[in-house]
Amino acid sequence: MSEEEKIIAAEEKKKQKAIDKEIQTTKRTGKDAPKTHGEILRDQITDAQETYEKSPSSILASSMTAGLEIGFSFLMICSVFYFLEGKMEESSIFKMIALVYPLGFILVVMGQSILFTEQTALLTLPVLNNKRTIGSMLRLWGLVICGNLIGGYMIALLLNWLGPRLGIFNSEVVITIADHVLKAAPHVIFVSAIVAGWLMGLLSWLLASARDTISRIVMIFLITSVMAFTGLHHSIIGSVEVFSGMIKSADITFLDYVSFQSLALLGNAFGGAIFVGLLKYRAFVFNIIGK
Repeated sequence: MSEEEKIIAAEEKKKQKAIDKEIQTTKRTGKDAPKTHGEILRDQITDAQETYEKSPSSILASSMTAGLEIGFSFLMICSVFYFLEGKMEESSIFKMIALVYPLGFILVVMGQSILFTEQTALLTLPVLNNKRTIGSMLRLWGLVICGNLIGGYMIALLLNWLGPRLGIFNSEVVITIADHVLKAAPHVIFVSAIVAGWLMGLLSWLLASARDTISRIVMIFLITSVMAFTGLHHSIIGSVEVFSGMIKSADITFLDYVSFQSLALLGNAFGGAIFVGLLKYRAFVFNIIGK
C-alpha cells in the first residue's frame, strides 16, 4: 500500500469512527417528542443487525409468513372487485380497492414478519455503515424473497380454490386483476416498482419514528393505499396477483409472470436501497462530516 493510500484509508477510518460515535451517543428524546434523525438511524441499524443475526431457517419462516399474510390483501381485492362489479365502472372499482389493499401490509408489519420491500432499505443500512458486506445483504435478500414468494404461491393456490366455493369472487375477477397489473409496458412497470420501493422504504423509516400503534397503522394505511390508488407495482402482492392470473388463464404465460416479477423485484430493490437507504444515510453522514 502506498503512502497516499494509507493516508486515504486513515481518513476513511477516522470518518467511520466519527459516524459510529454520533450514532451511538445520540441522545434519546422525551417520550412525546419526535425522534431525531440520529435516533431513527440508530434504531434502524440495530433492527437490521438483529435480522442479520437470525438463523436462515428463522428468516425463511418469517418471510414465508409475510408472503401468506400479504395474501389477505389479495383476498379483499378480489372480494371487493366481485362485489362492486356491475355496480360501478371498472376504473372506479380499482380506485376503491385502495381502501382494502393495506390489510395484508398491516398484518405483516404489525406482526413483525419479514417482507422484502419493507426490509430493503433497512438491510442496506449496516452495509452503508460498513458493518456488513454487500454479499451478506444479497444472500439475505435472496432468502427473504424466496420465503415471500413461496408463501405467496401457497396463499394464492388456497384462495383461488376457496374464493369461488364461498361465492366471494370467481376466476374472471382474478384474471381481470392480473391483466390490470400486467397492462403497463415493461419499462413503466420497472419505474413504477422503483417508486413503490421508495415508498416502502420511507414507510420503514416513518415507522421507526412512530411511538404508538395507532400512528403506525395509519402510516401503513396511507403509504400502501397510495400505492394501490395510483397502481404502483409491488413485487410480492403483485406476484400473488399475476401468479393467480397465470393459473386461471392460458393468455397469461409463465414468461409473463417471470418478466413482471423480475422487473418488479429489481425496481422495488432499487427504490428502497438507493432512494431511501442511501440518501437517508448519506444525509446523516454529510451532517456529521460537516461538523
